[in-house]
Amino acid sequence: MKISILSLFPRMFDGILNESIIKRALDKKKLEIEIINFRDYSPLNNNQVDDTPYGGGAGMVLRCEPIFNAIDAIKTQDSYIILMCPTGKVYKQTKAKELILKKHLIIICGHYEGFDERIKTLADEIISIGDYILTGGEIPAMVILDSVARLLDGVINEDSLDSESFNNNLLDYPVYTKPAEFRGLRVPEILLSGDHQKINKYREEERIRITKEKRADLIN
Repeated sequence: MKISILSLFPRMFDGILNESIIKRALDKKKLEIEIINFRDYSPLNNNQVDDTPYGGGAGMVLRCEPIFNAIDAIKTQDSYIILMCPTGKVYKQTKAKELILKKHLIIICGHYEGFDERIKTLADEIISIGDYILTGGEIPAMVILDSVARLLDGVINEDSLDSESFNNNLLDYPVYTKPAEFRGLRVPEILLSGDHQKINKYREEERIRITKEKRADLIN
């Protein structure tokens, strides 16, 4: 899988590309990532990428040309273009599982006051990561990058993926490790019993209980 990210601040991605799961996916050749500064595709002599909005108003708006030109340069028949924007559908784990089926994701990160509306015509899908405002689309793009990379075959143990939160619309069960007792807090006895049939039943019951308590909307 290849992921191309269009951003005005490519160095923001230095950390996520060189640590943890994403680095593992890159090292195993499960994933190819390119970060593209779309300022390089500006047709203006000063590489300007934004301008004042028609009709007036606060802030600066991203111009069409740099992003259209960048997409023209990298898009293939396998490309699936995502625009990070608050007007999009809220991102969920089910969407991450859909995106790993794509051969080439292109993620466009906005900045400043927003996009020229015509840029949205490039997108196959517009995605938001939640009902709040960030300074740009880079952090949302990292969320998608991380959530997709960890689902690729061979990046994370499959048993770990099977028991995660949001599988079957349930949150994950509680987990414990040594010591068995710490400051008066004990690990549930059933987890120490060695009876894996009972342990599995307990964990499934805990997933249902926790989901009902914390996120009943998932079950509904």
